[in-house]
Amino acid sequence: MSLLPPQIQKTIEEFSKLPGIGPKSAERLTFHLLRSSKASPENLGKALSDLKVELKYCKHCQMVTLQEECLICADSARDHATILVVENPLDVIAFERSGFKGVYHVLHGVLSPIDGMGPEQLKLRELTDRCEKGKIQEVIVATNPDVEGEATASFIRERLKTKVKKITRLAHGLPMGADIEFADQITLKEAIEGRRGL
Repeated sequence: MSLLPPQIQKTIEEFSKLPGIGPKSAERLTFHLLRSSKASPENLGKALSDLKVELKYCKHCQMVTLQEECLICADSARDHATILVVENPLDVIAFERSGFKGVYHVLHGVLSPIDGMGPEQLKLRELTDRCEKGKIQEVIVATNPDVEGEATASFIRERLKTKVKKITRLAHGLPMGADIEFADQITLKEAIEGRRGL
């Protein structure tokens, strides 16, 4: 039997469903909302309901936006012949900071049968449709270098190999400032394979 009222217990359960939030963090967030005058539950509730109501996906790249077309796809100065395929919208923000000048395609996940994520759950059909129009010169696959990311990259390569001239994968390897002695063998192997001229 829980000592907490059902409203508090339900809020803790809902916070616990979020990625990276365990039971203790969920409890802290819930009680913070209860006692804080600045963090109003009403404001949080309104922001969460507006999140689903007002946002949509860009008709080209599937980035979250308020219009039919996101600001990046609407920018004629971008290289619309180069698409960088990413897992989620946060990846777009990271690559924008890097100065990438092409356009994006957001998959909204990766292939992961254990999590119920197959090709139908991802925005792969939309990517294929973009490439079939014949204006795309290069697709750069920027999924994470883990099992799911590699499987997704292979799937994309197979699906697009007859539709796009060039399909590339981000180079993997040692990050700047890393010590070689602490790198694992996969990272070192990828660093050697992804080497470039000096």
